[in-house]
Amino acid sequence: MRTQLLLWISLISALASPVLAKTTADEIRKATSSFLETFAKVQADKGYQVTYEAGNIDSRLALAPCSSALEVEFTGDPWKSEHPSVQVACSGERPWRMFVTTTVSVNGPALVAARPLGRGERVTSDMLQTRSVVVNASRRGIINDAQLVQGMVVRRPVNAGSVLTPDLLEAPDAVARGDHVIITARRGSFSVRSRGKALANASIGEQVLVENLASSRTVKASVIAPGHVEVPM
Repeated sequence: MRTQLLLWISLISALASPVLAKTTADEIRKATSSFLETFAKVQADKGYQVTYEAGNIDSRLALAPCSSALEVEFTGDPWKSEHPSVQVACSGERPWRMFVTTTVSVNGPALVAARPLGRGERVTSDMLQTRSVVVNASRRGIINDAQLVQGMVVRRPVNAGSVLTPDLLEAPDAVARGDHVIITARRGSFSVRSRGKALANASIGEQVLVENLASSRTVKASVIAPGHVEVPM
């Protein structure tokens, strides 16, 4: 009788104890898919079409229960990779985190070469076309505004139909070796101008050695515009 009574007490205690639910693989999958769906909707408002798929999650997975909503964020850049991972985390009483692989394709407009482009050519509108591409297939980024590249110089040959990326173009030289330039020496609102000669090629924002034609002194100046450089006074 004593043994039977102890068994009944144990059973009643077990039934009375709360059974904590686990965070299941299905919950993690749903949280990940919801996060990706929100990302897709945000990009759709900006003119991009996003297709996505969450990676496989072991159905046997059972993590500690989470008293708050699961937190999901990208740990890889979805604009530079078609397989960015996401982190799913719980910041409740028993915190945990895990990573889920995903497949994300971002489709949108990008500039491509309308014809083969040679090294040193200056970009004009007739060299460009706009085409829908998988934007995040290129880790080097894309360009979608033709105004931003007008007058830029092609750094290396580009095949017709190739997507233009920022590393393929560079700003043209604003001054060239031997050019006569205007040197502005400035301190606050006060400035003095003189004529000089550039001793090297340089783009806007770069520094270049310039010979002051009046004093024959060589100074280091910043290129501020084509034919114009500035030095501190």
